[in-house]
Amino acid sequence: MTDIIKRNNVNVLPGGAQTFLYAHGFGCNQDMWAGITPAFKDTHTQVLFDYVGSGESDLSAWTKERYASLDGYAQDLIEVCDALDLTEGVVVIAHSVSATIAMLASIMRPALFSRLILIGPTPCFLNHPPDYRGGFERPDLEGLLELMESNYMGWASYLAPVVSGESEDAATTARLQESFCSTDPVAAKTFAQATFFADNRDDLPKVETPCLILHHANDNLVPEAVGKYLQENLKRNTYKVMDVSGHCAHMSHPHIVVDAVKQYL
Repeated sequence: MTDIIKRNNVNVLPGGAQTFLYAHGFGCNQDMWAGITPAFKDTHTQVLFDYVGSGESDLSAWTKERYASLDGYAQDLIEVCDALDLTEGVVVIAHSVSATIAMLASIMRPALFSRLILIGPTPCFLNHPPDYRGGFERPDLEGLLELMESNYMGWASYLAPVVSGESEDAATTARLQESFCSTDPVAAKTFAQATFFADNRDDLPKVETPCLILHHANDNLVPEAVGKYLQENLKRNTYKVMDVSGHCAHMSHPHIVVDAVKQYL
């Protein structure tokens, strides 16, 4: 199991009996949780990791076959738990696409998780009229991937402020851009395709683990209709709208996320 620890750059912050497992979003890494972990250092054991292809993971373990679908990332999440001998009661705190990844992992191994805390979740970024508005048309996302392939640095500088959502929040934008730029372009494009073209709406009724949905009030990537859709289609959920602009409150407004997690638990 030590190979998994190295492969996914797993770091454990010892604390209380209950375990938090943090799952970062596309183009990001475990460092994005730095504003959250201090609040739980005395009460929870906290596990941080990078998906293969992200952060400081072992890039030699990356294969397109595994990581071309979100199931491969869900397997990473489960294997990290197995490597640490975690068998039940894990609380996953997941951002963006990792919310879907965490839900898929909970379907694969329902006994492993006690709660899913989902920050900016969406089961599908694409619009499927007339019943579902994910926020994007396919040509929009295809254009983003074309930019990614032709001008990777330009793509990173374009996307970072879109994700941060606040022109005045230069620090969050800079952290995102740095993370995007440091990710291997081939792995990043494969993760992007898996993220933006996935449609996991049919998986929502299969999720038995209780979920906290934390929706951003002004999110360029996930419209309010998506938050409402999740609220209506997840069996056991608590829905909360955070008065935050952007798509990454755990970075821009960590205290709001910390307060919501504490209140929920």
